[in-house]
Amino acid sequence: MGANSSTRSDPNLHQDDDVNFDHFQILRAIGKGSFGKVCIVQKRDSGVLYAMKYVSRSVCESRGALGGVIKEVELLSSLEHPFLVNLWFSFQDEEDLFMVCDLLTGGDLRYHLQNRVEFSEQSVALLVCELGSALEYLQTHRVIHRDIKPDNILLDDAGHAHLTDFNIATRLQKDSLACSMSGTKPYMAPEVFMCALEEVAGYSYPVDWWSLGVVAYEMRSNTRPFVLHSHTPLVEIKNILNSAVHYPHYWSHEFIDLLQKLLCVHPGARISTQQELHQTPLLRHWDFQQVLQKSIKPAFKPPEDHLNCDPCLELEEMIVETRPLHKKKKRLAKQRSAQRDSDPESTLIKEFIVYNRFKELKRKAMEQKESDWQRELELAMANSIVNSLAPIQEKPTSSQATPTSTANNACGRSPSSPSDGQPKESDIIEFIDRTPSPQAAQATTTSRRFCCKTNTIRE
Repeated sequence: MGANSSTRSDPNLHQDDDVNFDHFQILRAIGKGSFGKVCIVQKRDSGVLYAMKYVSRSVCESRGALGGVIKEVELLSSLEHPFLVNLWFSFQDEEDLFMVCDLLTGGDLRYHLQNRVEFSEQSVALLVCELGSALEYLQTHRVIHRDIKPDNILLDDAGHAHLTDFNIATRLQKDSLACSMSGTKPYMAPEVFMCALEEVAGYSYPVDWWSLGVVAYEMRSNTRPFVLHSHTPLVEIKNILNSAVHYPHYWSHEFIDLLQKLLCVHPGARISTQQELHQTPLLRHWDFQQVLQKSIKPAFKPPEDHLNCDPCLELEEMIVETRPLHKKKKRLAKQRSAQRDSDPESTLIKEFIVYNRFKELKRKAMEQKESDWQRELELAMANSIVNSLAPIQEKPTSSQATPTSTANNACGRSPSSPSDGQPKESDIIEFIDRTPSPQAAQATTTSRRFCCKTNTIRE
């Protein structure tokens, strides 16, 4: 995943110390949102590069967005996928809430569209497959992203796509629907607007696949399939989304077929699973396992000679920002010195999760070991019980006469082996004599001791 990967190991982090702002060195700003910013940081002890997203607590509280940030951390702490921007750490201080994630140096898709990058049908198809894999994974965790757009799709250094920004995502209860009007209007599915107009009861996972279809169309043509804006009335939006989509004549029939099935107005007939994606003529022969393993090389690779972001962000952080991040340590030290009697911990938001993925991975590995040990123990005990219940068989000694041989002698019949006077092996009846005759008591006791000793050795 760009500079970082979810499978990497950091032995320095296998400790019980919580991570905080002092563990990172701030390098430069690379992104900005409505009330949050993103910068490149380096972990001081391991040297690993990350992307740190931080949001102002005061701004979140004033805009009523604090609950969304808390929910985003809760969701990301339970998710991990090759085509998601995965969370590694989360923490807070008196000023900001922090989320430390994978660093993807290829920039977001919006940046490349604004720079007039021309994406081929194969490039778009690969992105649809990669993000379709991510959507399928989210669906297994009952998560709807609700804000899929070029701004929230990041590319790694090889060009693979990753989904980010779960601020308005939601986790559905079993067999339930979402009903709030959330998202960015040009990328929102028709059923979201119909729900706002109270024409349907709610919506579900297919809304993300509609948004993916809009992104795919925009990648290929650098324009969106529907002319919508944030101020467009809902009734007018409904009519626009039901109008026919224009597909350029030079696009292949297979590619148009894929977009038509993603941009289907009826959610029940829309592509909404990876299996349905695989059944389209364009993707029928694709190996989706290779897609998941990132074995298919993207046709577009982001430039490596510069950072794929707006260079003005760094100047804004250094000059315009009233509380620059690189001066936070001194600023907080002054505040804490002026408030010696107050405990900084008392000002923190209790609902915000302090998260460390390395700790979580270590805990899961230990649980797996314990589970393996338990299975081995149960298997060994089961085998021991089977062996202990094995039957004990005893054979009569040669000095012990059988009823058959006694009857034969009484009738004057000669034994079947007159040369040695012993019965054939096939005529021997195996039994355990619990009440031996006095004549054979000594021989039987000897036989039993031998059999018991043999059984103990077998066990």
